[in-house]
Amino acid sequence: MEEVSERLKLKLNYRKVIELATIIAMSLLIILFQAFKRFEPVRKLPKARDVVIKVEEVPLTQQVNRPPPPPRPSVPIPTESEDVPEDLTIESTEIDWEEVPPPPPPPESEEETPIFIPFDSPPEPIGGWGALTKNLIYPEIAKKAGVEGRVIIWAKIDEKGNVIKTKVMKSLGNVGCDDAAIAAIKKTKWKPAMQRDKPVTVWVAIPVEFRLKNVE
Repeated sequence: MEEVSERLKLKLNYRKVIELATIIAMSLLIILFQAFKRFEPVRKLPKARDVVIKVEEVPLTQQVNRPPPPPRPSVPIPTESEDVPEDLTIESTEIDWEEVPPPPPPPESEEETPIFIPFDSPPEPIGGWGALTKNLIYPEIAKKAGVEGRVIIWAKIDEKGNVIKTKVMKSLGNVGCDDAAIAAIKKTKWKPAMQRDKPVTVWVAIPVEFRLKNVE
């Protein structure tokens, strides 16, 4: 009898135990939700940029009053009548070529072309051709580049033996040899060319040799 009563007590208390366990579980869940709230990340808003608005003054366009166009020239209208008035005269259109001025002469060239002038004896350097060699300075650029050769210079020598004009006839390029040859020719004293025992101004071609073996 005692076992039966114990079983009845358990059956009667089963419902109460389930209800109590449910209440305890719900209470624990509520406590947990309150203790650990949902974490929401904080979003950083972008900083607002300062917008600068420039106001420019636009000048007002001025309207220019243009002058009215000139009147159109009157165009003669042909008539059906072919009669020409008797008092109408037509002047002569003949041109007097004698009154027309001649055309201007062509401009003179700045560079004088060498002209051959006959002579009995050519101009010579005073002291011989060795004097020309002494006055010749070998350009440093030509030395370093190993440039050798002959430069031919046209020289105009007057009655007093002065070199008044020069022109390059044969060049060694842009290494300074042409200028060095001209400088040596101008520095050298010359005997003028003679024609019938009189000094004359002539153009003469003067060769100038550049050799590295002759340079100290």
